[in-house]
Amino acid sequence: MAALDAATPDTGAGQADPQAFVRRIDGRSHLDLLVRGATCAGCIARIESGMLADERVEQARLNLSTGRLALVWRGEPSAARGFVTTLGEIGYPATPYEPENEHDPQKEDERRLLRALAVAGFAMANVMLLSISVWSGGLEMSAAMQSLMHRISALIVLPAVAYAGQPFFRSAWSVLRHRHVNMDVPISLAVLLACGLSIYETFIGHGETYYDAAVMLLFFLLIGRFLDMRLRARASQAARGLAAMQAATANRLRSDGAIEAVPAREVRAGDHLVLAAGDRVPVDAVIIEGEGALDGSLVSGETAPVEARPGVQVFSGMLNLDGKLVVRASADRDNSLLAEITRMVEAGEQSRSRFVRLADQAARLYVPLVHSLALATLVGWFVLAGEPHTAVINAIAVLIITCPCALGLAVPAVQVVASGRLFKAGVLVKSGDALERMAKIDTVIVDKTGTLTEGRPRLVEPETLPEGMLELAARLARTSRHPLSRAIADAAGMGPAAKDVRETPGGGLECVEDGRRLRFGAARWLGIDAISDPHSEAWLVVDEGDPVRFRFADRLRSDAAETIEGLRQRGCHIELLSGDRPGPVGAIAAELGIGHWSAELKPQEKIARIEALKAEGRTVLMIGDGINDAPALAAANASVSLASAAEISQAAADFVLQGNRLANSLVALDISRSARRRVLENFALAAGYNMIAIPLAVLGMVTPLIAAIAMSGSSILVTLNALRLARR
Repeated sequence: MAALDAATPDTGAGQADPQAFVRRIDGRSHLDLLVRGATCAGCIARIESGMLADERVEQARLNLSTGRLALVWRGEPSAARGFVTTLGEIGYPATPYEPENEHDPQKEDERRLLRALAVAGFAMANVMLLSISVWSGGLEMSAAMQSLMHRISALIVLPAVAYAGQPFFRSAWSVLRHRHVNMDVPISLAVLLACGLSIYETFIGHGETYYDAAVMLLFFLLIGRFLDMRLRARASQAARGLAAMQAATANRLRSDGAIEAVPAREVRAGDHLVLAAGDRVPVDAVIIEGEGALDGSLVSGETAPVEARPGVQVFSGMLNLDGKLVVRASADRDNSLLAEITRMVEAGEQSRSRFVRLADQAARLYVPLVHSLALATLVGWFVLAGEPHTAVINAIAVLIITCPCALGLAVPAVQVVASGRLFKAGVLVKSGDALERMAKIDTVIVDKTGTLTEGRPRLVEPETLPEGMLELAARLARTSRHPLSRAIADAAGMGPAAKDVRETPGGGLECVEDGRRLRFGAARWLGIDAISDPHSEAWLVVDEGDPVRFRFADRLRSDAAETIEGLRQRGCHIELLSGDRPGPVGAIAAELGIGHWSAELKPQEKIARIEALKAEGRTVLMIGDGINDAPALAAANASVSLASAAEISQAAADFVLQGNRLANSLVALDISRSARRRVLENFALAAGYNMIAIPLAVLGMVTPLIAAIAMSGSSILVTLNALRLARR
C-alpha cells in the first residue's frame, strides 16, 4: 500500500524552504524530510530507490514509523529543493522534518482516513438495507422495482467510492503515471472492476450487482489502513516523544543586552542563551552565569538533580529546575546530544536486516505475480463457466486477497516495537539489523576497566597507613587531576593543597613544604622496586625516609556479577580481554568466575581473538567502553557500549546503555531474541495466510467481501503480534 496522497507538494509561500534545514557535516549535506503516505516495505523501496537514482545521493533511509527520510548527498544544500520535488513527483509529498511542529501530517492523514471511513460506512449501511430488500423480496419483487433499487444503490455507492477510494486511487494513479506499479494498483483495480460490473448489470445485464461488495471492500480496507497507522504510531511513540523534547525556541542574549526569542534551529555555537526556571536546554552548552539545579535524567539516567554552576557542561533536553542561567552554546541543535540520541533511536528502525531484504524482495514480486494470477483466474473461469460474470468476480477476489501487506509489515513492525521497548529500558539501538545479530550471539567478550569496573580507582585500606601520611599525600594530590591523585583526595576529604607543586608526567608530584621534600608517585620514578599484586600502587617519600605504599583498586560495578551470571545462564561463553596488567585482570576474572582471560592486550590483539572466535563459527558480542575498544567493537558481530564510554566507542557500538547499567545488556539480548521469534512468527503468519487464502480465491470459494476482511485482518494480526514485545 503506497502513498496516501499523491498530490504534488505545495511550493507556495507556506512551504518551508528545505535548504534552510540542511546540515553540512564532513563536506556532505544532510537533510531530514517528513515524507507523507509511506505505509509498507514497497513504499520504502520506491522512495529510497527514487532518491538513490540521483548519483549525488550517498544515503537515503526512510523510517516507516515516523515518516522521517534521512538524506545524505555530495554537493550544495540548494539541491534539497530538487529532492523534495522528486519525492512529490513519485507520489510522496515531503516537508522538512520538525518534531516540535504542532502541524502533524500524520494526524491529517488519520483524519482523512476517518472521513473516508465514515463515508464508506454510511454508504455501506444504506446499500445493505437496499440489498436485503432485494434479497428478501425474491420473486415477489418486480423486475422494475429491483432495477430501481439497484439504481438507488448506484447513486449512493458511486459517489462514496469516488471519495472514500481516493487514498488508493491517487496512490495507484501517481505510480502508473511514472510507469510503475504498487500494491494499491490491484486494490484500485478490484474496486473499479466491482463497480463497473455492477453498473453494467444495472443498465444492461441481468441485475446481479455488487455495489455492497465494492463499498464494503473499501470500508474494511480503510479500517485496516487506519488501524495499521495508529498501531505504528503507538509503536514509535518513544522516538517521537524524544524528538519532541527538543526545545522549539531559545532565548538568545544579544550583544546590547536585549533578549530575543528565536527558533532553536537558528542557535549557533558561541551564542549566549538565557534559561529561565522550567526551560529545557535547547542545545549543548556551558553555563557561564547563574546557579541552580538541572534535571539530567535524560543524559545520565540518574534522578538526582545536577548542580548548575559556571563551567558545568549542560546538554540539550535537560530541564532547568530553578534559577536563571546564562549559557554559551557549544553546538547547534542538530549536532546536540539529544538530536544524536534521537537519531540513534530512529536508526534502530531504518537499517536493512536479512529479514527486511527478504520481505522487500517478496513485496516487489507481488504486483506482477498477482496480476498474472488474477488474469489466469479470469481466463480459467471464463473457459470453465462459459460466462464472464463468475470469472470477473473470482479475479477480483484474487486481486484483493493476495495483497502482501502482512509480509511487508512483518519485520518493520517488530523492529519499531523492539527499539521502543529497549529505549524505555535505557538501551539505545543504532541499527535495526543489530537486533537480528544480537539475537544469535553465543560468545561474549568483555573489557575490564570502565566496563566491568567503575573505571575510578579507590584507595584500599587507608586506615593501615602510618599516621599523617594520608594527609601529606593528599596535600600533593589535591593539585593534580590524575586518577590516583583524585582517589587520594577523595579518601582524605576536604583540606588545603600544597603550594608550588611540580608534576612530572608519568612520574609523580613533588614540592618542598616546611623544609621537607615531599614526593608522591610511581615506584619507577622514585627508584623503588614495584610490588606485583592485583592492586595499582603509588608511593610517598618524605625527605629520605622509608617509602609508604598506597594501594588502589578499581571497584566492580554493582551489577557486574549479575550481568556475567545472566549471560552464562543464557548459554554464552564469556572471555575477559584487557589491556591492564595480569594481576588486576586475573583478580577480577576470579571474582566473577570468568575462566578465560587475557591481559596487556593491544587493540589489534583483541581483534585477532575476535576473528579467531568467528572463524570457529561463534557469533561474538563485544562489550567495551574505551577508545582502544572501538576497533574490537566494530569487528564483533554485535557490540555494546556504555553511555559513559568514549564517543568513538559509542559510535562503533550497536547498542548504547544509558545510565551505565551493565545489566541492561541482558535486556538487549532478551528483547533481541524475542524480536527474532516475533519476526519468524510474522513470516509464518503471512505465509500461512497466503497458502490458505490464494487457493480458495482461485477456486472461487471467496467473495470480494471476504477477501477484503481476510487481507485487512492479516495485516492487523501481524502488527498486533509485533506489539506483544511491548508488554513487560
